[in-house]
Amino acid sequence: MGNCLTVGPNEALVVSGGCCGSDTKSYIVGGWAWAWWLVTNSQRLSLEIMTLQPRCEDVETAEGVAITVTGVAQVKVMTDHDLLAVACEQFLGKSIRDIKAVLLQTLEGHLRSILGTLTVEQIYQDRDQFAKLVRDVAAPDVGRMGIEILSFTIKDVYDKLDYLSSLGKTQIAAVQRDADIGVAEAERDAGIREAECKKEMMDVKFLADTKMADSKRELELQKAAFNQEVNTKKAESQLAYELQAAKEQQKIRLEEIEIQVVQRKKEITIEEKEIDRTEKELIATVKRPAEAQAYSMQQLAEGQKMKTVLIAQAEAEKIKRIGEAEASSIGAVGKAEAEKMRLKAEAYQQYGEAAKTALVLEALPKITSKVAAPLAKTNEIVILSGEGSRVTGEVNRLLAELPVSVNALTGVDLTKIPLLQKMASAEA
Repeated sequence: MGNCLTVGPNEALVVSGGCCGSDTKSYIVGGWAWAWWLVTNSQRLSLEIMTLQPRCEDVETAEGVAITVTGVAQVKVMTDHDLLAVACEQFLGKSIRDIKAVLLQTLEGHLRSILGTLTVEQIYQDRDQFAKLVRDVAAPDVGRMGIEILSFTIKDVYDKLDYLSSLGKTQIAAVQRDADIGVAEAERDAGIREAECKKEMMDVKFLADTKMADSKRELELQKAAFNQEVNTKKAESQLAYELQAAKEQQKIRLEEIEIQVVQRKKEITIEEKEIDRTEKELIATVKRPAEAQAYSMQQLAEGQKMKTVLIAQAEAEKIKRIGEAEASSIGAVGKAEAEKMRLKAEAYQQYGEAAKTALVLEALPKITSKVAAPLAKTNEIVILSGEGSRVTGEVNRLLAELPVSVNALTGVDLTKIPLLQKMASAEA
């Protein structure tokens, strides 16, 4: 048992195998075939057109210029029995993607090799010839794979160094140059013809003008004789007018110069005012604050100095006043003591011995207090004596020595005072 297999015109059906170990293969395009189960194998191969886009980047040409070329190729499996058998042998069982990859590498290899033999100008200026050369070189190789190149065109040619754009600019410049040369030549021819025409016209005009000039000269000679006086007056009038106009122009120029001088003076005045303003501004913003600061520091220093001086003067004045007060006090005390002594002296002279006695009596308590001062600190006096009359004798001895001591201290002899003499005689 088996199956009846059909295939369209865009596919090739390959039936292999068979009974009794048959090795025959059947290739059917747009038809049918019988396939036995288990002993035959059926496979399909697409006959549709495959589009390839070969691309060669930075390939050096014969001149060593690296360019990038992209192209478009249309290929398909050939339907000839022998070539179809070759294609089936090469690609049967592979996907369309794998077939495209094999063909693309083959085309790119041929494209790269052909680029190395051509110049940039040949590639860029005659793309059709370049594409035809690629087809002619690659067709035998892909034909041996059962593949036919239906078409191959160059899609784009460019480089990264602007070499191609420079070629375009050169061509444009050459075309522009030829156009400019053609225009210049046409203008030259037209100018030459125009000059010839003008020359002929000027020759005719010159002859006519010459005749007219002769006539006019005769007329002018006649007119000159009649108009000489008139012209002389006109010349004098014209000279006078020009002289007056020159004078007026000179006055106007002088006025303009004066206006310029006034304007310049005003500008100088404005500049001077601006300089003064700037100077005042600098004085106000820089100098015055600096002077104020310096003055403030100077005043502070002078104030501190004045403070120190005033304090010193106050201290000196205080010491002076204290000294004057003490001197005045001492002087007053001295004057009072002197006056007191004078009065005492007058009293002593007036009263004589009585006054002296009063003076001595006045001084005795003081003397006694001074003598008794050490005894004031004594709590108890013990007189050691075996006899009671001995104590009395000691006291009398002290009293007897007292006048001598007073006489030695004051120069007053107590023994000559009448009162004391009476007291001493009374005691005796």
